[in-house]
Amino acid sequence: MRIVGGVWRGRQIKAPRGSAVRPTLDRVREAWMSIVQLALPGARVLDLFAGSGALGIEALSRGASSADFVDADSRSLAVVRSNLELLGATDQSSLIRADAVDFAGRLTAESYDVVFADPPYVSDACVRIAEIWLRSPFSGLLGIEHSRSQVMPEGGDTRRYGDSGVTFYR
Repeated sequence: MRIVGGVWRGRQIKAPRGSAVRPTLDRVREAWMSIVQLALPGARVLDLFAGSGALGIEALSRGASSADFVDADSRSLAVVRSNLELLGATDQSSLIRADAVDFAGRLTAESYDVVFADPPYVSDACVRIAEIWLRSPFSGLLGIEHSRSQVMPEGGDTRRYGDSGVTFYR
């Protein structure tokens, strides 16, 4: 995988091995980042279901002040740590081993400026994260990647890219 923009544009990062992680495609990440780019400089960012950490790392590359990475899988967090070390970004970030839906449910209003969520397509986690945010917005901007066919709760703006959809809540 490569970083698609910002100061680390073109740098390669690792993705966890196996079928449990589905890294966001470069073109989807690029479109996602172009939509949220104005909110990133100086932002406090959260990357839920972090996997490789690509979304949070893209945000850091584009000027976010900090990024927290949440994933339940210790192997994924080890890959995120390795990627952050490679880029010299460990001081701007923290790794949290937790269930991402439970973690989101414990957040308070405006805990973060920008939140990315990329849950497994086979779960209902995308809908659950959106519902939590709609009850108590824990960020100014939430972007959730999901299957193109997934019906998301009302109030979001959905963009479709091939088999993927990304819904934004503001």
